[in-house]
Amino acid sequence: MIAAKGLAHFTARPAGKAKTIKTMGYAGLDLTSKSAVVIGGTSGIGLTLAQGLAAAGADVIPSGRRRDLVESVASDIRKAGQRSLAVACDVTDRSSLLRLLDAACAEFGKVDVLVNCAGISKRTATLGMNEGEWNAILETNLTGTLRACQVFGRHMIERRYGRIINIASLTSHLGMFEVAAYGASKAAVASLTRSLAVEWARHRVCVNALLPGLFRTDLNAAFLDGTPRGQELLMRTPVRRFGRLEELVGAAIFLASDSASFVTGHLLAVDGGFLASGVNQ
Repeated sequence: MIAAKGLAHFTARPAGKAKTIKTMGYAGLDLTSKSAVVIGGTSGIGLTLAQGLAAAGADVIPSGRRRDLVESVASDIRKAGQRSLAVACDVTDRSSLLRLLDAACAEFGKVDVLVNCAGISKRTATLGMNEGEWNAILETNLTGTLRACQVFGRHMIERRYGRIINIASLTSHLGMFEVAAYGASKAAVASLTRSLAVEWARHRVCVNALLPGLFRTDLNAAFLDGTPRGQELLMRTPVRRFGRLEELVGAAIFLASDSASFVTGHLLAVDGGFLASGVNQ
């Protein structure tokens, strides 16, 4: 944990001469006294970010549709020394998001940070995709993110403080084979992030997005390691490996912290150089 400081001194030595640089108002990356809600916080990226925000000092509510998983993760956060609460929610149900906000405010008095990690995907050739599949993916990934931003954003605007972190994707910028619905939903999440940032900046609510590259999990390890598609993705990643989920935590802590008070509307890629990649060999 990095302690918060009102005044930090840094010493540089240009041409052998010591020079003291004073930075006023530096807040650091300590999330002590912050309260965070992580929707989709019971597995994968969401779980890792919930644990990481708690390790940085935040009180964290990890939410999702499965009550048993919510209770398990909330219990782990409490055992690690931070406050938590077990409240299930579904981003397709606005009333459940309102209940989550009410519960968080009753327990912590406020919500400082919202992380939107709920998402689904399905690989389907576009010509064979029916409208039900398309609508289901957009309903969760895009409209679900909008609902959560509306519910928690209103609270943050009223308090004149907030940090919202959405989860975008490489497909926010790039086309990928047979995931048209997912790609469209994540491109729209990127656009929504920018739009909300512009609307809510005057209320001191910062809205940004993390853009993860390829991260190995228990669910995708066989795909990443054992298929031509996985090998193509590895070849396109200049660091020559897939990411570890914990490598997303630092970026999330930064965006959740007071140090990011002048950062809004930004898509922060944590991708091993994937988006910068042209020819790698």
